[in-house]
Amino acid sequence: MHDRFFVIANSITAAYLALTIPISIVCIVRPHLVTPRVVLVFLDSVMVALTTAAAGGAASIVYLAHNGNSDANWPAICQQFNDFCQAVSGAVVASFLTVVVLMFLVILSAFAL
Repeated sequence: MHDRFFVIANSITAAYLALTIPISIVCIVRPHLVTPRVVLVFLDSVMVALTTAAAGGAASIVYLAHNGNSDANWPAICQQFNDFCQAVSGAVVASFLTVVVLMFLVILSAFAL
């Protein structure tokens, strides 16, 4: 469940960022337009929250894969699937880096208003 949410949420964020490029260009060409900028800042903030939630959910699953849970009698599976766990861990780290970059862009957009 968390892995699907991770992929879908990051896909939604990537599609949103690609679709807002024309609107961003319009905002650059016509700096007197305020409403599209406010809408973009709001939607960018929503995308930051969505990406953060997806990365947090995936991080919890990666933690369980690496360490297991002795209370639930779940063994750590990363000892058997080492390459897969390294790839998933890298994706989660990249997602958290994306969150940091998106937060920086939201702050820059807010200051531009």
